[in-house]
Amino acid sequence: MAFITLNTQKLKDNFRTLDSVFQSKNIEWAIVAKLLCGNELYLEKLLELNPKQICDSRASNLQMVKKINPNVETIYIKPPPKRSIDKIVKYANISFNTELETIKLLSKAAVKQNVLHKVVIMVELGELREGILGDSLISFYEQVFELPHIEIIGIGTNLTCMYGVLPNADKLIQLSLYKQILEIKFDREIKFLSGGASVTIPLILNGSLPVSINHFRVGESLYLGTNVYDNTLIDNMHYDVFKLYAEVIELHEKPMIPSGEMGLNLLGDKTEFDSSLEGSINYRAIIDLGLLDIEIDHITPADSNMKIVGASSDMIVIDLDQNQHKVKVGDLIPFKMNYMGILRIMNSDYVEKKIE
Repeated sequence: MAFITLNTQKLKDNFRTLDSVFQSKNIEWAIVAKLLCGNELYLEKLLELNPKQICDSRASNLQMVKKINPNVETIYIKPPPKRSIDKIVKYANISFNTELETIKLLSKAAVKQNVLHKVVIMVELGELREGILGDSLISFYEQVFELPHIEIIGIGTNLTCMYGVLPNADKLIQLSLYKQILEIKFDREIKFLSGGASVTIPLILNGSLPVSINHFRVGESLYLGTNVYDNTLIDNMHYDVFKLYAEVIELHEKPMIPSGEMGLNLLGDKTEFDSSLEGSINYRAIIDLGLLDIEIDHITPADSNMKIVGASSDMIVIDLDQNQHKVKVGDLIPFKMNYMGILRIMNSDYVEKKIE
């Protein structure tokens, strides 16, 4: 059975590095835990870091967080679906919102549960994902202020995740101006300006982050040590907190080009091959992992001499070249993964989760 490992010491090192960066600028930050897909073992290790806040986009995952540590503050970080309102109010102290009717439902659920539910209003700054337009912000806020058991604690924005719109000083200053306008208009303090995610960390490092941005939500940089802005690594951080291992279940010398009349593969694609490889023979290994678990674009063999050459639903084929390391059936092949690779693996019930 294939398995993924979480290295707790490397995770702790990355956490301390980021925490130091944020503390130096008096910025509060929340860990985005959705990568862990609610896995209890991994969430326990994450919560041992004593984060102030945990974010997720699944109410069931926040339920698991509260089961492990009822005192940690939890944030639901996408517009809440109406059919999950009661559960979100129960397990999320804070939610990110863009719809007035949804906040009204949150208010009713909070009254019923006799709790104060906090909200952050997301503002559209060009990514065209969640967020209300700036022109609507004042009238939107005015109506939310009147709702019982609802407290507006901040405004925020999301960039990069869908189209890749990068944050910069101009966009974040615009968010800051919205905050100032609202505070003047309603004579109420807005505590958080949540304008930061992993992709915004470089603006701290190069000194271009507006001082008013005081809240970040961070996932990828914590788990992968990534400078998401330009896909490099942040100094003094580990990129291999997670590792994937898959067992070799077949290994033979085989031709590098298939023979026979070619049709479409499992994905409906017609595969083309380099004709110069005609007659070449290499060692090919099959591992116990497939497209059901992960897309091959998101993983890479740790050994640069190995190359993924094909996959089906339950198996991936690896070209071992001349098998310089004498890999044999039953051996484990380690893989590196990007963020989406880890996410897919974590969501697979067929891949075991272990602690390293």
